[in-house]
Amino acid sequence: MAKQQTDVDYDFDDCIAECMECHRVCLETMEYCLRMGRPGHAAPAHIRLLADCAQICQTNADFMKRGSEFQEVCAACAEICSRCGNDCALIASDDAQLQECAEICLRCAAICGEIAGE
Repeated sequence: MAKQQTDVDYDFDDCIAECMECHRVCLETMEYCLRMGRPGHAAPAHIRLLADCAQICQTNADFMKRGSEFQEVCAACAEICSRCGNDCALIASDDAQLQECAEICLRCAAICGEIAGE
């Protein structure tokens, strides 16, 4: 794939890989949080955000794989990943699964934001 010009020199393949990893981890974290059943972990808004993040990451990766011209999807992915990462970080405290999810979501948000030109 062609390299997108950005300040940190990410390319589409890097972004696709981050989106796929974020998708995977959000789905794992959603299952984990539902199993935990704690108020913060299993809050409906948190579970919806994890599901939204997983879905937009998959969608963004698909758009990028086929060379779609719709950069807005990448920008939306950056925003949703940022919100999900921040939400997981708020709940995380000493929870390794949520800490991992927060880190991956925020990393994905950063690269998607760069690719989208934000």
